[in-house]
Amino acid sequence: MSSHTKPRIGVDLRALVGTVSGIGFYTRSLLLHLARSGWAEYVGMAHKGVEGAEELQDAGVRLEQRSAPLGVIWQQLYLPSRLRRRDIDLFWSPLFTLPRGLDLPGVVTIHDLTPLLHPETHTLKVRMSIRPFLKGTIATAGRIIADSEATATDIRHRFPASNSRIQVIYPGVDRVFEPGDAQEITTTREELGCPDGYFLFAGTLEPRKNVAFLLDAWEALRRENPQAPKLVLAGGYGWRSRDLLDRIGRLERTGGLLYLDRLERRRLVRVFQAASVFVLPSLYEGFGLPAAEAMACGVPTVATNTSSLPEVIGDAGVTVELNDVDGLKDALRRLSQDTSWAAEVGTRCRERARRFDWGRGAAEMEQVFRQALR
Repeated sequence: MSSHTKPRIGVDLRALVGTVSGIGFYTRSLLLHLARSGWAEYVGMAHKGVEGAEELQDAGVRLEQRSAPLGVIWQQLYLPSRLRRRDIDLFWSPLFTLPRGLDLPGVVTIHDLTPLLHPETHTLKVRMSIRPFLKGTIATAGRIIADSEATATDIRHRFPASNSRIQVIYPGVDRVFEPGDAQEITTTREELGCPDGYFLFAGTLEPRKNVAFLLDAWEALRRENPQAPKLVLAGGYGWRSRDLLDRIGRLERTGGLLYLDRLERRRLVRVFQAASVFVLPSLYEGFGLPAAEAMACGVPTVATNTSSLPEVIGDAGVTVELNDVDGLKDALRRLSQDTSWAAEVGTRCRERARRFDWGRGAAEMEQVFRQALR
């Protein structure tokens, strides 16, 4: 270890460059809790300025930037020379890969194996920044963090030699996700034109989120009952979903669907809190943080029974078979009509969400760092 008293840990902050999505929220929330514990010093590194820099610095994270045209070029070409200064004791990447030739202890978080298992659900840029370096990362990492047992199983199956170095650490849910005030819920619903509540999906419009499946089930329900709740979609456009975007536009014009695009964090929380039912229809999730966030708000949550989602939902929410339109339609119908059952599901969801805690995750992560340093 270098001469400073506390271990000094470098952190790859590329997920906080530009528009922040799920991995960025994970990185920021976990790093804030780690930094505030005071056990180690943290140095956040990236190729551009990061979102939320002031909050990170206030928590004690030192930030470094070396400009590069692409994050992968920075990580694989520039970062190794920076780390050779020997003032960093351990390097953690929350974004799938470590730099090649890393000659100090390395820890990596692998959120899922979709770049290998379902490459068609990623852009070429994402595939090229992860796939060529994933095998080497798994071979050299001192410790590998998986967001769920489902992801850990995928890693073990694909890379058996990694088994002894894998640990599951669940992400947490930010404390702002809590049941909403009754008056605020009423106000939000009125603002959205959904005074009686609504079904909600939150996430990027991209193939892996499988939003077309949700639209199929919701349209089938509305054909049976035109008074069924409206559907609200919150999240920016990702890629390869133009047909989906066109379909959403048509449904907006005919009424019943509201597309909110990407929302500022505070507004997004209120939209979560005011939902009657949250739906995550994904093909695959490494964890499914939006489902956990909805559950923490006490909102009845429905998800597909694939990958990590049954692990997150447990027996608290409702799971349906992947692409079973009738099954999802029936779940939406019952939750919207049977208010006592919906309230019971919401209560169970809130209780289950309490196990997903950033403080607990940070404490477990510190133990991993200690092990890797030894």
